[in-house]
Amino acid sequence: MDAGYVYILTNPSFREDWVKIGKSSRPVDIRSKELDNTAVPLPFEIFATMKTVKYNEVEKLVHKTIDRLTDLRIRQNREFFNVAPQIALDIFKDIATTIDDAEVTIYENNMPITESGNKPSQRCREYKSREVRRGRFKFSMCNIKIGEMVTFVPTGCIVKVASDDSIEYEGRIYKLSPFVGTFMPEERRNPSGAYQGAKYFSYNGRILDDLRTELENKY
Repeated sequence: MDAGYVYILTNPSFREDWVKIGKSSRPVDIRSKELDNTAVPLPFEIFATMKTVKYNEVEKLVHKTIDRLTDLRIRQNREFFNVAPQIALDIFKDIATTIDDAEVTIYENNMPITESGNKPSQRCREYKSREVRRGRFKFSMCNIKIGEMVTFVPTGCIVKVASDDSIEYEGRIYKLSPFVGTFMPEERRNPSGAYQGAKYFSYNGRILDDLRTELENKY
């Protein structure tokens, strides 16, 4: 029997404690793109996956476990839950300890960063050493205050810093990476659809990721 995936997806247009937990016999990045339709304003983001041949049983067990906590299912016939992504991930990890072939993978910006169960792939180890150590980008890392303006380099549009990790554009709030995925010109999109947001914005002519690296090295 071939292995499949149980996944936790988040969406920038949802509340922070809403997740979608489902299953797929194919890689989850393909499934998340299939879910990107007119029913949701922004693309889904992969938070974590569990790969196992028992993915059908695991999905049911995860749903049942969350349902036992309290009535957290947003609609009883749907895969959406009013639960923090980290709590769902903790349930994944607990279940994985009871399954021999389970591989739990955590994602950042739709890229895998860690695995448990089996030995991490070289790609995951490299990404983890490069990105997880640094953590998610915050404007305060570059001494940029709320209310200041930054530039989305691919189009030159100016956006306002709305919080330490979000921006405001045309009256709406976005995280950096989803904004890039939404407004990146078609000819400059990458096949994976995953972007590290700080690489596409500038402040006083400096790319945010470069400015962050410079300040990290300084301190």
